[in-house]
Amino acid sequence: MGKIKTIEYFRVLPRWLFVKITDEHDNYGWGEATLEGHSQAVEGCLDAMIQRFVGYEADNIEYLWQTAHRHSFYRGGPVLMSALAGIDIALWDLLSRRLGLPLHVLLGGAVRNKIKVYSWIGGDRPRDVEAAAKERYAQGFRAIKMNATEDVDWLDSPKALETSVERCRIVKDVGLDVGLDFHGRLHKPMAKRLAKALEPHHPLFIEEPLLSEHSEGIKQLSQLTTIPIALGERLYSRWDVKRFLHDTSIDMLQPDISHCGGISEIKRIASMAEAYDVALAPHCPLGPIALAACMQVAMCTPNFTIQEMGLTIHYNTEAGAYDIKNYIKDQSVWDVKEGYVEGLKGVGLGIEVDEEEVRHVARTANAWAPKGFVGPDGSIREW
Repeated sequence: MGKIKTIEYFRVLPRWLFVKITDEHDNYGWGEATLEGHSQAVEGCLDAMIQRFVGYEADNIEYLWQTAHRHSFYRGGPVLMSALAGIDIALWDLLSRRLGLPLHVLLGGAVRNKIKVYSWIGGDRPRDVEAAAKERYAQGFRAIKMNATEDVDWLDSPKALETSVERCRIVKDVGLDVGLDFHGRLHKPMAKRLAKALEPHHPLFIEEPLLSEHSEGIKQLSQLTTIPIALGERLYSRWDVKRFLHDTSIDMLQPDISHCGGISEIKRIASMAEAYDVALAPHCPLGPIALAACMQVAMCTPNFTIQEMGLTIHYNTEAGAYDIKNYIKDQSVWDVKEGYVEGLKGVGLGIEVDEEEVRHVARTANAWAPKGFVGPDGSIREW
């Protein structure tokens, strides 16, 4: 046992926020509190949590989690839960490092020895997907995800969806399974139309076919298509997830470990999902710490199915040289072979963070700004 001595956070390129916790015996752990486009808000929340939790017992992870959540009165939401996630992940890493064990051992032990993964192609306005798909195949991936559309009006011409179907066909012909991320960009009239058009091409899943606040629309859509429906990155707790499980409207749940309160909460969400025969496929176009935490959860979760990896995702390449192979000492942990990454075997999260690089980049890193689309008439569209 040891009390928390310091909690530090580091804003790093391309758009990530790392957390380091050290106890009074100089044991340490790393977490990730990334909330894309809202780093400053999470940093402010972390400042308040630092004042509150320095001096707490580092091993009492659940007590700290419950205190942060229930004693905040105004609870939940992306900012609070992302800040809490960074601290929670770091505490689990610290504890398992101190005990000399891989983190998944503390969560019940392994139920698999390797992790099925997929990566991204295509960018925000998807194009050149055939070349990108071939490159991913050569890298070892057997599944990818891409945005299904560019920006689309509330009710748009059917022609706006034709290229979506063609891109799906092209990628499948390369030999890859493809998940299509609607990204909440489509409204119900266009989402229904696109799901039907895609059905003959058998995508692996469609993601956020509507925004998560439209639970009744997602339930309706689930009754109109045989394509598995996935969502969850904009759900921040088991209470947010509950209505979709009760409605039996989704097939694959995608909570983001850096948005939903960390390892403690994503494990509870996974168990809830299992009871409804829903698979877990954590959202993670984020940094190496969040990905390692997801991998540890995947190792010990029976209903886990596939893990998103942000390897050279467009958000990273737009920022220059920084990707998930930065900030860690052994880049080979992310090697992909025939669609899988080997289970992480090292202590804690299973990665060793390059603290020198983290501190160097954090000195000058600017916050990543949210993106958006505007229609030809000047109206705001979903991004």
